[in-house]
Amino acid sequence: MANDQSNEKACGSDRVAAEAAEPITLTIDGGIAVATLCRPPVNAIDDAWVGRLNRVLDAVEADEQVRVLWMRSGQRVFCAGADLDFMRQRFATAEGRRAMVDFTRRLQQVYARIERSPRVSLAEIGGPALGGGFELALACDLRVVADEARLGLPEARLGLLPAAGGTQRMTRVCGEAIARRLILGAEVVPGVEATGLGLAQWHAPAAQLRTLAGEIAARIAALPVAALRESKRCIGAALDARVDGYEAELEGSGALLALHETQERVRRFLERDAP
Repeated sequence: MANDQSNEKACGSDRVAAEAAEPITLTIDGGIAVATLCRPPVNAIDDAWVGRLNRVLDAVEADEQVRVLWMRSGQRVFCAGADLDFMRQRFATAEGRRAMVDFTRRLQQVYARIERSPRVSLAEIGGPALGGGFELALACDLRVVADEARLGLPEARLGLLPAAGGTQRMTRVCGEAIARRLILGAEVVPGVEATGLGLAQWHAPAAQLRTLAGEIAARIAALPVAALRESKRCIGAALDARVDGYEAELEGSGALLALHETQERVRRFLERDAP
């Protein structure tokens, strides 16, 4: 994608001052929105980063043609988690520590926006994704990881816990046993093992990762936006005991069958396979 290529160049230069100042850049090409984490050297998370991610999501949600939000990094690291200077400024006082909890709440909220979005989200993890950085990836629908990358929620090493949704999403994604192993053991695992544990759906050598992620994004972007939206809603219903997921499927099917695009696609399929 040409826009994505220029996006990555902007991460390592001051080609445009305003663009270079942004910790996350965004390009939209057809049905694919590419959000590139762009805060050297490790895409550390602070207030400005959270604000920018919210604005990126605003732009993606406002574009009805977008089907896929592709999250990737312009650095060797996907995202190393919270900014250490940001933590130092707040850690020393009780008021600062309360501010850290408030900040984590805002991080929870922006990650929940990704999870709830009708757009399909794909995290391309080419390098280390730790703490809040891996919690970002867990908020996405899909994850493709480099064999060489390392993933984990090691907050327990500091006497902390992964509170930006990590305990909840990891348990839902890969099950209680794996979540207990990785979180309680503060374990960081390589990409190949992470995929085997269910933390990602695909893995590839780092040199092939971007191509694979692009192929996945393009395949999804070719699908009808309404079908993706309703499918994602029904998958979410399966995880919510308050919702009748079977009824959600029927409601979604009725809504899709009423659409001209669905009717045309089904008609062409039936005609193609007619005796």
